[in-house]
Amino acid sequence: METVCKIVDSNVNSQTNYTQAVDILNAGEVVAFPTETVYGLGAVATNDCAVKKIFEAKGRPSDNPLIVHIGTKEEVKLYIEDITEVALKCMDIFWPGPLTLVMPVKPNVLAKSVTAGLNTVGMRMPDHPVALALLQQIKKPLAAPSANRSGKPSPTEAIHVKDDLQGYIPYILDGGSTGIGLESTVLDVTHEPPVILRPGGITKEMLEEVIGPVIQPTKIEQKMASTPKAPGMKYTHYAPNAPVYLIDCDKEKVAQAILHLQLEGHKVALLAPESFGIIKTDYYFSIGEAGIKEEMGAALYHALRACDKTQASLILATTTSTEGVGAAIMNRLEKAAGGKWYAK
Repeated sequence: METVCKIVDSNVNSQTNYTQAVDILNAGEVVAFPTETVYGLGAVATNDCAVKKIFEAKGRPSDNPLIVHIGTKEEVKLYIEDITEVALKCMDIFWPGPLTLVMPVKPNVLAKSVTAGLNTVGMRMPDHPVALALLQQIKKPLAAPSANRSGKPSPTEAIHVKDDLQGYIPYILDGGSTGIGLESTVLDVTHEPPVILRPGGITKEMLEEVIGPVIQPTKIEQKMASTPKAPGMKYTHYAPNAPVYLIDCDKEKVAQAILHLQLEGHKVALLAPESFGIIKTDYYFSIGEAGIKEEMGAALYHALRACDKTQASLILATTTSTEGVGAAIMNRLEKAAGGKWYAK
């Protein structure tokens, strides 16, 4: 399969590219497009054959549910059985934006592959001009996980999508680099109080200012059912080719670890704050200024992918606090590392 990549911007010619994307989606195929978080791989969420092509292209397990993207808030009532007051408040304040709400789905309106057999679905309205233009032109819901091979770091640029899915998908809308760089927060509003299933750019603190108490389990995997209710809960995610190990954000400890690993014959890639660039290592990738978590979120996936362009045999990634966006960053780092910490 040939993969075509088209740039979309404010140029009038971009409308042709949107029209092509809509035609491809309506024909039951998949299209990659940017959101404010990462690039998504979309298919019409009411077409089960089309949705199954997402799983095929990504190599994604079929029990991993998909998030449905919509272009207007008014569309929610077409697919959701019960829209609670909490859900309405979240939509009013955080939509469009990086917040996915898990709500009870109406029977027989979405493809079975979207919900993985659950009676709930995650839904969001993205805050990106390209995503919104596509959704509002097709006037249909799009199921769209991140546009990468399953388990790999999520794509924040069109070239990342091409690297992973060249030959697997027919069309990519290139809208430049995404903004936040971390997937949306997933909030299950079928519980009281609501539960964060996946931390993201909308933090626990931000949510609690609007809707009151919110639960954010530290180890959600220990409490979940066999079928996860949101993406990223069950399988290893966000991992580059070389094994990732977490390490405390301590320069002396990091320097000693690198020296020890190099003596063992490893080529070490270090993912760490800007000030760690003075440490001698084989490869170094900055994830922004220490303490500025928004920078870290935007840089994390780019750095993980950059490691695949090196000959590193092992990756050390420094940790951060779990306050605010730090919870999302640590969630992704722990997934990338499979829970492994460097200990010597």
